[in-house]
Amino acid sequence: MKTHLALLAAGLLLAACGTPSPAPDSGIQPPLAWQNLDAPSARADNTQWWTQFGSPQLNRLIEQARLDSHDLAAAMARVRQAQASAVIAGAPLLPEVQARLNGNRQELLRGKGYSQLDVDRENRTIDYYDANLSASYELDFWGGKRAARDSALSSLSASQFDRATVELTLLSGVANSYTQALSLREQQRIAEQNLGNAQRVLDLVQTRYDAGSATALELSQQKSLVAAQQRRLSQVQQQAREALVTLATLLGQPVQSVRLDDEPFDRLRWPSIDAGVPSELMRRRPDIAAAEARLSAARADISVARAAMLPSVTLGLSLATGADIADRLLRNNVYNLSAGLATPIFNNGRLKAERDKATARQEELLELYRAAIINGFADVEKALNSINGLDQQRQWQTEELHQAQTAFDIAQRRYQAGAEDLLTVLETQRTLYAAQDMNVQLKLARVQAGVTLYKALGGGWRGM
Repeated sequence: MKTHLALLAAGLLLAACGTPSPAPDSGIQPPLAWQNLDAPSARADNTQWWTQFGSPQLNRLIEQARLDSHDLAAAMARVRQAQASAVIAGAPLLPEVQARLNGNRQELLRGKGYSQLDVDRENRTIDYYDANLSASYELDFWGGKRAARDSALSSLSASQFDRATVELTLLSGVANSYTQALSLREQQRIAEQNLGNAQRVLDLVQTRYDAGSATALELSQQKSLVAAQQRRLSQVQQQAREALVTLATLLGQPVQSVRLDDEPFDRLRWPSIDAGVPSELMRRRPDIAAAEARLSAARADISVARAAMLPSVTLGLSLATGADIADRLLRNNVYNLSAGLATPIFNNGRLKAERDKATARQEELLELYRAAIINGFADVEKALNSINGLDQQRQWQTEELHQAQTAFDIAQRRYQAGAEDLLTVLETQRTLYAAQDMNVQLKLARVQAGVTLYKALGGGWRGM
């Protein structure tokens, strides 16, 4: 009895011991600095990156998305599933204990009875009670059970990182959709202003035409420009409604429930974002962390597959008692110890194939891990390049807009005075409209480039 219990205790001790697996090595050496950044900057604190744009309404929309998004709620449910799977995978590391209590009554209803029955004509009713407490445990000599638990814990970590990725994607989507909605409002205002300008020029051409100093061609050209501005206004209004629908979808609400305040697009700030150094990126991006966790799980799955090819030892212990009278149930006690050894002999190559499959899966996930790292570097580089390029474009576009406005004002006054033809006015109008529209588009692109950089850097996520 003592020997068997000692073996059982030793098995439990082996299951409890074990060192955690080291983090997998990608084999990729990160660059020392970003190519599109003049000098490395300190690691940024982007915990609530959306507040850097200075928009209270954006802050409210972000919080609403975090509470009501169905995609984020589904990701959180997947985390809870992974938590339950980890508990299930860790259960075999300790013995399974069961208790059973039975009460039986056998009664002869008719006849004399027969040899297989405990009852007969003289003893027509028999009661019997028994209780049983049993424990079973498979020794984890080869570490397969422990590896299965480690695999489940790594999968749990991956699901938590996936949830963080979903949240980061959701919040950046809300920020982009909201800023696009604001920019379209601004474009709508510009289109209305330009339509008014074109209509005033048309009134002037109509007056000159009625007086005989303008041709029918000039009048037709200006009417065409007014129609083009009306078409542009309708187009921008359609795009604004679509942007609002997209934003409502991200918020998990019907579009009828979303109301935006009249926040000026120009009020959005241009945040200065610290990109840190490339070596920090693998700790800052949840998608890279998720790829690493899945690689760790695959490595543990190989250990599980290898352990399945080796012999297994199972220990069992049961305590039982029984009596034909309930109050005598504890007087008759018996215990039973058992030990079993099982080893695979022939399975037509199934276990070897399982090991080969797990090995190939690890190789696949290693390449995906490396790809996630390289893609992460590329995302940051492209975002930094976009910010640098847009800042330069905006600098020159400001001058372009100023000169276009000056040219239109001069051409309009000269035409009114009869010193300029309508063709010049038409050209300056088109140039001004294009410059105003481009100004808003560049502002939107610059804001969204900042959102993209925050997302590429992992946002406010912190590694666990």
